[in-house]
Amino acid sequence: MLFYGSDIGIDLGTASVLVYKKGQGIVLQEPSVVAVDKFTNEILAVGEEARRMLGKTPQHIEAVRPLKEGVISDFDTTERMIRYFIEKSVGKHWFRKPKIAVCVPSKVTEVERRAVEEITRFAGAGQVYIIEEPIAAAIGAGIDINRPCGSMVVDIGGGTTDIAVISLGGNVVSTSIRTAGDHFNEAIIRYMKRKHNLLIGERTAEMLKINIGTVYGDTAVVTMDASGRNMLNGLPAKIKVTSDEMNEAMRECAAAVIDAVRYVLDKTPPELSADISERGIVMTGGGAMLYGMDKLIKEKTGINAVLADEPICCVAIGTGKYVEYAVNAEKSKRHESQLTL
Repeated sequence: MLFYGSDIGIDLGTASVLVYKKGQGIVLQEPSVVAVDKFTNEILAVGEEARRMLGKTPQHIEAVRPLKEGVISDFDTTERMIRYFIEKSVGKHWFRKPKIAVCVPSKVTEVERRAVEEITRFAGAGQVYIIEEPIAAAIGAGIDINRPCGSMVVDIGGGTTDIAVISLGGNVVSTSIRTAGDHFNEAIIRYMKRKHNLLIGERTAEMLKINIGTVYGDTAVVTMDASGRNMLNGLPAKIKVTSDEMNEAMRECAAAVIDAVRYVLDKTPPELSADISERGIVMTGGGAMLYGMDKLIKEKTGINAVLADEPICCVAIGTGKYVEYAVNAEKSKRHESQLTL
């Protein structure tokens, strides 16, 4: 069966990959994990199937995340992962190669930006558009970025937190820090080792964060059982963990996000600061869903923080819509050129 090329937007995240397809919305959302046979270099699984293998594989199989802190750490594995997701989204055979937009953190280097562009082209893209994550997040959250008005976006992903003040279609002030969802998980793992002598895995830390995690102190205490290995005797163990402990474990990571928000606000021109004070701060990304993050930002900045609708999907939606915008802009330019001739 022949599939016609379909332009898509890819949120190439450290923790997960989302694909937006025109007219269909989000068509794919899977973990950015690849299982590789170390002896043959053969890819055994990608996405959700590979994620289930994390921490459970025999010695010759390795489940890896080819993206680290928002940038490519393994070129070949990332290329094969993107190819898999493209084929899963639009089919293996194209009448034409799809135009693809991919988002990158706002502070990536030019070398890192070119790497993302090349790898997407190698994976099967006909034309590649690179868009910065805060811009994509703002578009996906429904903000009209072309207005002469300041809008502030805090996008807390898996590998990076991107913060930007946007006006007239571009970043006026922005920063990107490598403190995000994965780092919150790592902080929980370290805390459990230090406080309870319990070694837990990444998936357990993620579940603790989602189910009882909080970064705001004035909340009702809830508990959850956590299983792992006792570091003193090497035996399996299970303990009860409280939300207060999660708050303590994640305090430093949350403080780093707040410091970055305050840094951007400090660098924002006064006219745009007034807009932000009036309109509030829009939060996107999976990390923005961490309980109490909106309250903490409001407490530390005095500005209301609002969680966007579908915060996990905002960057992918914005990236996909950017493809439509870029393609229409190219058509308009060609039409103007023909009229000039």
